[in-house]
Amino acid sequence: MNSQLQSKKLLKDLDEFKIQNGNILEQAYLSIKACRKLLSSYKKEIIDTKFQTIQDEINFFKKVKQVPLIRLIYFSEIHSFEIQLPKGDKDAQLKSIKKKISKINRFFLYNIDFGRYVNSGATHFDKEYYTRDYLETFHITTSKFYFQDPEFCTPRDMLLGKYKAYDLLVIYLDEKKHRIRKGLNGKLNGAKPIEKIHWPFSNTDYVELVYALCSKGLGKQDNQAIMQVSKKMQQLFDIEPKDIYKTYQDIKNRKNSRTLFLDELSTSLLIEMDKSEE
Repeated sequence: MNSQLQSKKLLKDLDEFKIQNGNILEQAYLSIKACRKLLSSYKKEIIDTKFQTIQDEINFFKKVKQVPLIRLIYFSEIHSFEIQLPKGDKDAQLKSIKKKISKINRFFLYNIDFGRYVNSGATHFDKEYYTRDYLETFHITTSKFYFQDPEFCTPRDMLLGKYKAYDLLVIYLDEKKHRIRKGLNGKLNGAKPIEKIHWPFSNTDYVELVYALCSKGLGKQDNQAIMQVSKKMQQLFDIEPKDIYKTYQDIKNRKNSRTLFLDELSTSLLIEMDKSEE
């Protein structure tokens, strides 16, 4: 299973749908269709081929399957939301967004322990959460997943997908709210996305920078948390950060400089200034 290539192709296709379709409902429809197709392909391969190790199974359900699953949930939620969104009434639209965000916040609160597990980068429950042998032991913890295919689901892989999809959905709703308030609703959907800047540094460097910007006040005005700021930065930089909270703890535990990347940035800037004055 060449899952890495399949995932890259899916993400590329989703970007194309965004560029080619000014209508968000059409974009969502095409995206849902593509995600379902890849998930169906994965299911056939899983049934026909057994995993070599438990770690392989964990990796598939925790990472590989999540690529199409997260986007499937995300675009399904957007499609449902946009269809039900009041037309032509600014106040009613903002009220609808507020109601949706409140519902998402209740989901995060209900699953706060699982969220802490995911965000901390912990792995001690991965065997129970992301292998199929424990489907009857760890029961479903959220609605909409009343039945789970025992051959293609684990106790928490669907919940993980929903948790990460809702992270993205909050950003979408925030941007939607901003467009409505500015009278731009529907006018930016067809805009060509900005080409991302290659991130040539490490994951740790990225986490250090995000925390530094947030500690300086970035996102404070809109009450944006670390993960929300990071998601928006990912729209600019070509990076998929890993284990943000765990990485931050590692940074705090450094024996020498705890701001290594920031120190290097400062040094590079000073060198460049000195060159310009020669």
